Amino acid sequence: MGIEERVRAVLAEIPPHVTVVAAAKTRTPDEIRAALAGGIRSVGENYVREAENAQSALGRRAAEWHLIGALQRNKAKDAVRLFDLIQTVDSLRLAEKLDAEGHRIDRIVPILIEVNSGREPQKAGVFPEDVEGLAREIAALASIEVRGLMTLGPALPEPGALRPFFAETKRRFDALERLGLPNARMTILSMGMSDSYREAIEEGATMVRLGTALFGARGEDG
Repeated sequence: MGIEERVRAVLAEIPPHVTVVAAAKTRTPDEIRAALAGGIRSVGENYVREAENAQSALGRRAAEWHLIGALQRNKAKDAVRLFDLIQTVDSLRLAEKLDAEGHRIDRIVPILIEVNSGREPQKAGVFPEDVEGLAREIAALASIEVRGLMTLGPALPEPGALRPFFAETKRRFDALERLGLPNARMTILSMGMSDSYREAIEEGATMVRLGTALFGARGEDG
């Protein structure tokens, strides 16, 4: 099955309120083009350079572009220029840098707060109990809009084992929504990847990030 057909099959089973982001790490412009032909409207890149290459080949407005990998502060200027949504903000220092770049070009920068739902010390993301405090700090920045939360969850052999981590992130999302913070419009809960998106959707995800499910295994024909 080719990429376009695979994408159409996946999109057919996804509820209409859930956005599918094509996780395009290491994928070629032609592969991304096939995903777009299949109905994808949002593309996630892990790196600024890969996004630049893809947009050079496909066009800045070919899709909505999301940063789904870690962002270094020295790349904030490029990120604000290249991405429609930055999903991986996990510190006030990074948010302040994005805020400054947004102010410089008169743009409100939409972001998600990345949650380390597994509380794994080696991983990026703010621990669940610290989400509200960080959100309150970021909400004070005039050129940032908090659009929601994102989580990866720990690497576990069974997708069902991720449910508690998705559920806790959803609880934090709901709590932030109830706060009604300024510069916050809580509409996106980005959870779940190719092996866990069904469970994530059942636990409240409004956005999933799919790579293999759309593109096939790397090196796979078609």
